[in-house]
Amino acid sequence: MKKTLAYFLYTMLVACIVCACNDRLDIIQDYEYGVETLPLPKTLKQGETVNLEFSILRAGNYSAEKYKFRYFESSGAGQLTLGGKIIPVNRFQDIKSDNFVLTYQCLSDGEQQTLDFVFENSFGRRVDYSITFGGDSTTSTDSTAQ
Repeated sequence: MKKTLAYFLYTMLVACIVCACNDRLDIIQDYEYGVETLPLPKTLKQGETVNLEFSILRAGNYSAEKYKFRYFESSGAGQLTLGGKIIPVNRFQDIKSDNFVLTYQCLSDGEQQTLDFVFENSFGRRVDYSITFGGDSTTSTDSTAQ
């Protein structure tokens, strides 16, 4: 009887182990991220240019993840360039590196300029980022959206 009970318990233990195993492996690829810039001047005058040095701050390191951005100029007038090429408003641009520099030239005088950026990764995760020049200070805000 003891032998039969031992075989039964051994069989149940093996069955539990086999049933607990899962051959499906979950791999995380879509990590959260944020965006930041280096400090910027408080105000811009007409014709003045400023480099916007962006950094993408990844929470994880999935090497195949790609990023892109687009921008809107909600107030003021200016021109944004990347590598000497003018960036059209509201058109996604691919980002080749986590650290990149955009150049903004102010074309208006005495106005507040506001640039609203939308960053998106290859999984559709969005981050909204705004930069405002004018008044007494330059502000930048980062908010995560889905």
